Amino acid sequence: MHLTRGATLAGDGIPLHYGDQTAEYNAALARVVVMDRSHEGRLQIAGRDRITLLQRISTNDLNHLALHAGRPTLFTNANGRMIDRVVVYHRGDWLLALTEPGRGGAFQTFLQRQIFFNDEVQLTDLTAITRQFVLHGPDADQVAERLLPGAVAFAPFQGAEVVIAGVPVFLARRKPIAGGHWSLIVPLDAAEPVWEALLRAGESFGIIPAGSLVYNALRIRAGRPAAGHELTSDYIPLELGLWDEISFNKGCYTGQEIIARMESRQRLAKTIVTLRLDSPVEAPAELFHDDKPAGILTSRVETPIGEILGIGVVKMALALPGHSLQLGDSAVQILALPGVQSL
Repeated sequence: MHLTRGATLAGDGIPLHYGDQTAEYNAALARVVVMDRSHEGRLQIAGRDRITLLQRISTNDLNHLALHAGRPTLFTNANGRMIDRVVVYHRGDWLLALTEPGRGGAFQTFLQRQIFFNDEVQLTDLTAITRQFVLHGPDADQVAERLLPGAVAFAPFQGAEVVIAGVPVFLARRKPIAGGHWSLIVPLDAAEPVWEALLRAGESFGIIPAGSLVYNALRIRAGRPAAGHELTSDYIPLELGLWDEISFNKGCYTGQEIIARMESRQRLAKTIVTLRLDSPVEAPAELFHDDKPAGILTSRVETPIGEILGIGVVKMALALPGHSLQLGDSAVQILALPGVQSL
């Protein structure tokens, strides 16, 4: 389907672009785009102890979620450093976990190893039998409203079941990257008619398909941490602006002692920043200030309109919007401190 619409596909079958990345990028920033993000894993977690399991090994409080409501949560090692990030939705007698791109299998393996002999938990990989489409952009909420009246008033991470093209689809709000952000979990055999229905629902808003190259530019522009770049064991979640994905009163979980100590001191050594670069430099790369190490450039992209943007993790004392750093012979300007920096 994507190939017939002019897409160039990555090795995993996900569209890289549809022939005009500038148009895709501008539409995402000014109107709305639809993307196929089916390489983000989808895992069903069922059984009596499904919430108990996640409560003891992840950062956020998943108790008392309303039906179809969701919450992001982080998995850290005993030293409080990042292993994984997922968004968990309450689907009745099971949980839906949405992973970072390419992390579905690794996350399932990790979770399986945390199940004790007396835990009643069953894991089912839904990735092969579903697709995941997403809406991004300032008009994404209005397209969601066309699909499900009342969706525009949804709270963060609220979801609902909706019938699209005659089949049940799970529609859920996500954390914004460029305007509104919605995920749709679609049965595999209904993927094409649902995709067409999304294009029809967004036609009056100028919706167009966009690929993962534009997504990467949007996520770096927004300062969103990604697996393999910022979501690594080099960092604790607080350094990545993920304070809002941690509960500081839920009780013990793996890595809790380190994270709680850092929160109580309110004195991080480093934090995440968005950057503008003078010239393209491959990430990762070391950043300097007055010829002294200042931090790490963790992600870098040249956007379709010629911006060279990056994400870095730098010393807190230097993390000031407008502040200049150096990377080789290039100047680097700090644009902002993304995410949530404290509670």
